[in-house]
Amino acid sequence: MSKKILIFDTTLRDGEQSPGCSMNIREKLEMAKQLEKLKVNVIEAGFPAASSGDFASVKEVADAIKECSVAGLARALKTDIDRVWEAVKNAKAPRIHTFIATSDIHMRYKLKMTPEQVKANAVEMVSYAKKYCSDIEFSAEDATRSDPLFLAQLFEEVIKAGATTLNIPDTVGYTTPDEFYDFIMTIKENTPSFDKVNISVHCHNDLGLAVANSLAAAKAGANQFECTINGIGERAGNAALEELVMILDTRKDIYQMTSDIKTEEIMRSSMLLSRITGVKVQPNKAIVGENAFAHESGIHQHGVLNNKKTYEIMTPESIGLTANTMVLGKHSGKHAFEDKVKQLGYTINKEELEKAFIRFKDIADKKKEVYDRDIDAIISKESVQVPKTYTLTRFVINSGNTITSTASVIMKKEAKNIEKVSVGDGPIDAAFNAIQKIVGKKLKLEDYQLQSVTEGGDALGDALVKLSNGNGRIHTGRGLSTDVIEASIHAFINAVNKMIYEESV
Repeated sequence: MSKKILIFDTTLRDGEQSPGCSMNIREKLEMAKQLEKLKVNVIEAGFPAASSGDFASVKEVADAIKECSVAGLARALKTDIDRVWEAVKNAKAPRIHTFIATSDIHMRYKLKMTPEQVKANAVEMVSYAKKYCSDIEFSAEDATRSDPLFLAQLFEEVIKAGATTLNIPDTVGYTTPDEFYDFIMTIKENTPSFDKVNISVHCHNDLGLAVANSLAAAKAGANQFECTINGIGERAGNAALEELVMILDTRKDIYQMTSDIKTEEIMRSSMLLSRITGVKVQPNKAIVGENAFAHESGIHQHGVLNNKKTYEIMTPESIGLTANTMVLGKHSGKHAFEDKVKQLGYTINKEELEKAFIRFKDIADKKKEVYDRDIDAIISKESVQVPKTYTLTRFVINSGNTITSTASVIMKKEAKNIEKVSVGDGPIDAAFNAIQKIVGKKLKLEDYQLQSVTEGGDALGDALVKLSNGNGRIHTGRGLSTDVIEASIHAFINAVNKMIYEESV
């Protein structure tokens, strides 16, 4: 009989702590709905006590998600626990996740508490959280550098206090698979109530062992993996959800474990996260990398053409890639477009479909063929949006290798067109300078990327812009067009609109 592994997704909490991976409320909600489609068991939506914005986003997710549990993180403080409950109380299945550090170095230098004080605090806070809801998770921060016998005593006490899940995190990615297995077995052998609760592991990837350590923990008795889409997270990231799930799915003969994950939604989840954060997946990334199902070697190609199993241990379809080669063009109608959108796994309302179709027709007029990746880019851009304070009316660029680049940009704000002219080091820099004049703010360009969505001379340009305005927060914008300058301008304006929206909430 297969063992069931619960998937606790912390993309919206630990994952968002990756540099450059912050998300606004709308983006978090969009990602949470995709995680719900993916059928994760628990979504850790954030750290409500961290900020009013984090509280609002956790509450929004908790109110909207109906098919899985929603958790909020809290330090072992009553005020933090109160804040989590206020945020998740309307969830269909709320969870309070509280933690305290248990390693000698953390207790001595960070907490300045004795082991007995830490144990007493953990028990008190789990009991306090239990008055709010039945589902309580307790984490021992920096567990793998803690004394396992001390952890066993602490865990037994917090189980008695009401904890239903114990989390044993490798907070700094220090342990190794064999060591982690033995570590958990020692705790198991010295915790009488170990088998009465769910045992979770949260592994960081500092030594590249997060996935291997999670699997070793499962062999020792763990039945919940805490992980993130694309493995994002602090420092080197977390165990990658897609890798853990597909290992269990592909190597059932070895692990004899299953999850509830709908694997066909993996690629969609990965791509959505990349587009929201602007952080691309490395081409050779396992499962979701661009090259994961690509074969360039002639020997490999020959084998795959004869039998895919010669070089593919899982099918592209199993993670949501499609073998469908149907191509849409400028003569395609709304029904064909809507059908393609559904095939690609999107559920959008009529208004979003209308906007996306208009965008599709605009692009189809400029391209001979519109591919799945083009449509995927269009839908992703249209579905995660913020109110448009500024929209582009038109632009004119004067540029060459013997003249100074000049840009005239007209943008609309509240039905009024505003025009500014500026020069710059190239056409895109000139356009960005003109936009800053219209907005009336000095903005710092933190990052700018431009790549094609598909192949060919008429390919869509996908521009990424990251801006800051001195408050330490980075705002990401994306733009799509067959004209790379237009794509770049749209990306800059999108980032400006996000900045204005996020400053207003």
